[in-house]
Amino acid sequence: MIGDRWGVTAGEIARSYPCDDFVTSPALQAWRGVHVAAPADAVWPWVAQVRLAPYSYDWIDNLGRHSPRELVTLPEPRVGDRFTAVRGRELGRIVSVAPGTQLTGTIMGAFMSYVLVPQDHDTTRLLLKAVMQSCHGAAFALSIGDLIMARRQLLNWKNLAERDHRRATAQDQWT
Repeated sequence: MIGDRWGVTAGEIARSYPCDDFVTSPALQAWRGVHVAAPADAVWPWVAQVRLAPYSYDWIDNLGRHSPRELVTLPEPRVGDRFTAVRGRELGRIVSVAPGTQLTGTIMGAFMSYVLVPQDHDTTRLLLKAVMQSCHGAAFALSIGDLIMARRQLLNWKNLAERDHRRATAQDQWT
């Protein structure tokens, strides 16, 4: 289907994701991925911060409120916690979490797994898979809409994690 993949390899599509445990016969599957020039421990806090805001196009899904651009001290996410907040409203629930490795939530009938895969040289693959059991014939529209919003979200997290990693690396060089 058009729009079901962006930035992922065949191997990343073939792998198992935690969301697969919640939707066994999905009507919609979409994969997204981005390479982050920062270690997973620099990326994870941004993924976990999805509980505060969506980090996509704030003018669309957050009424123009900016998603935080600095890390906020939060406890590690737990199953049952809110998944995100949009327009000041809590939405969805976390259904599976392995801190530093993956966060899976459900929102509006979709299940989404964010998976961090450490790579060589302090880099990380940040992967997202979204699945839905039933989309009532709207799979194409949902796939394209998700592509636009999820792409922006992953790129925002990439930029923020890389920025923080550069800052930490520069600070370490001066101490």
